[in-house]
Amino acid sequence: MGILVNKDSKVIVQGMTGSEGAKHSRAMKEFGTQVVAGVTPGKGGQTFEDWPIYNSVAEAKAKHGADVSIIFVPPAGAADAVLEAAHAGIPLIVLITEGVPTVDMMRAVQQVKELDQLSRAQGGKGIRLIGGNCPGLVTNGECKVGIMPNRIYTNKGRIGLISRSGTLTYEAAKLLNDAGMGTSTTVGIGGDPVIGTTFADVLPMFEEDPDTDAIIVIGEIGGADEEAAAEYIAQNMKKPVVAFISGRSAPKGKRMGHAGAIIMGDVGTPESKLAAFKAANVPVADTMPEIIDMVKAALNK
Repeated sequence: MGILVNKDSKVIVQGMTGSEGAKHSRAMKEFGTQVVAGVTPGKGGQTFEDWPIYNSVAEAKAKHGADVSIIFVPPAGAADAVLEAAHAGIPLIVLITEGVPTVDMMRAVQQVKELDQLSRAQGGKGIRLIGGNCPGLVTNGECKVGIMPNRIYTNKGRIGLISRSGTLTYEAAKLLNDAGMGTSTTVGIGGDPVIGTTFADVLPMFEEDPDTDAIIVIGEIGGADEEAAAEYIAQNMKKPVVAFISGRSAPKGKRMGHAGAIIMGDVGTPESKLAAFKAANVPVADTMPEIIDMVKAALNK
């Protein structure tokens, strides 16, 4: 079944009638995802292709029992779209939008955490935000909630994949697919400074997933998520983990990559991430193709 999404997930698309929302709604449907409705304020009561459109997430959830929402809303309104879905009680919210103002994301992430705690205290499923600035997630052979190319997920496998980088997510998934290994679930957590779900949030899900035998972590320079992941792995993980850190050859002092690629003193440097994974006994590949051999070696152990 993988983690977070599966064949039973019912997905609504906030911003379905925009060009990006429309394109990726079709691709998700082609993948086999149960896309049940769209939400575009002011267009409620209309249909888009075969999908009904609603003015609000709450209405779409009530009509279709949706438990996932994916958001294709411009940056200025993206955080409010997240909060609308969260207040409607959608358990999983995926924010694709890039360039959401940091102050808006801080507000949204904090409120989602509060609503998650309230939901769980009341016996609910909780509320989780993936992203923003992320490619989404895929449980191979069952459900895609995101913008990844369908063609790189044809082999259902037993390798969990977590990545900050959209393009490296695709490259790693294709390498696994071409090697005949495939993935269980792929989760793109996003590359912005403030995101809803981190490596350390996803790792325990894969640890508990009976359909996952090993995990790949694709990180980047900047931020401290990889260091936190390494600490979690060292203390909690029994399944093998392999890592890759992009941007290791970036010149010092240069602005590189995602908005989250911020180095603060000795934290966020390639050296600090490599040292953290070494301390956790996590092998780090020097090139993307090396990941495949490292995963095979880790599984053979």
